[in-house]
Amino acid sequence: MTEPLDVPDLGARIRRYTLPIGLAVFTVVGTFGAARGQTDRHQPDAFMVVLLLIAALSLFWRSTRPVPVLWVIVGATLAYMLREYPWGPVVIPFVIAVFTTIRLGHRIAGWAGLISLYVGHVGGRMILGLNQDGIYQVLLVGACFCVLGFLAELFRAHRDRVTAAARTRKEEELRRAGEERLRIAQELHDVVAHHISLINVQASTALHLVDRQPEQAAPALSAIKDASKEALVELRSIVGILRQSGEAAPRQPVVGLDHLDHLVSRTARAGLEVHKIIHGDPRPLPTGLDRAAFRIVQESLTNVVRHARATSATVRIQYGEQALVVQVDDNGESLTAQPKEGNGISGMRERATALGGTLTANRTPTGGLRIIANLPL
Repeated sequence: MTEPLDVPDLGARIRRYTLPIGLAVFTVVGTFGAARGQTDRHQPDAFMVVLLLIAALSLFWRSTRPVPVLWVIVGATLAYMLREYPWGPVVIPFVIAVFTTIRLGHRIAGWAGLISLYVGHVGGRMILGLNQDGIYQVLLVGACFCVLGFLAELFRAHRDRVTAAARTRKEEELRRAGEERLRIAQELHDVVAHHISLINVQASTALHLVDRQPEQAAPALSAIKDASKEALVELRSIVGILRQSGEAAPRQPVVGLDHLDHLVSRTARAGLEVHKIIHGDPRPLPTGLDRAAFRIVQESLTNVVRHARATSATVRIQYGEQALVVQVDDNGESLTAQPKEGNGISGMRERATALGGTLTANRTPTGGLRIIANLPL
């Protein structure tokens, strides 16, 4: 089987080769053109072409070995200057090498290359007895080298800021994705645990009655059918968030306290008598707060059905000016002073904490469980 071409790597290699080859052609042709007006300089020859090609083509390895490449270019450029070849684009490879070296974090090497070329040029001319430049020209060249170094530093700092900002955005996206996964996991846990608990209770009732009183097993089977249907609808709504394709998923409005009556009646069909008490004036709540309050009530009733030997539970909702208080009590009995906290209570506490609220789980004076969630508005 023929393997597909690695197009991204091919494109990267083309870009890597384009700059050195193009720059080699440009520096050679440009230097010959510049030499026409510089009769006082050493005229172009084969050695000059070799130096220009070494400086330009060594940029092939500028990303993998920036420091050796810089020193090779420094040597070629210094030899070019001391031979007094015509001024032209010879400094372009050196500028690129300095920028690349400093950008990749080799700041000391970059500045050392700048200083070495400057000192080597000035000192080499003195040693070789070449025509000396005036003091102002020497200072001007030094100032140009300093400006080049500072521009490279500014470029590096800008790239670092861009990279840091991109990394921060990536971390923020990962954090939000993690929080979204946690929220979906909590939703799945609450939905599955609640409906499966009701189905389990009704199935036990149906099995108990099917042989002795088959006519009374029908309500239990009907409750199982309704609970399983509602579970599927809610699961499809939650899982629809995770769909990557454009396929439409069955959706329903986000559950909230307006579904509380339905939750109470559905739980009552499982054999648990539920009383609902509302304090204050009911009013629309933020979506996240409304959903969290409903899920806390749902999970509390699920725990009563699954774990507590209780026959009734009371749900109190208090609409205050600063907070919404949700309280769920049951009339079960327990010998332990403090309830054991499983995934249910931990999940409810995480929901409350995420909204800046609190949740406590304690025993009532009669031994039942009392859940109190204080959710700030």
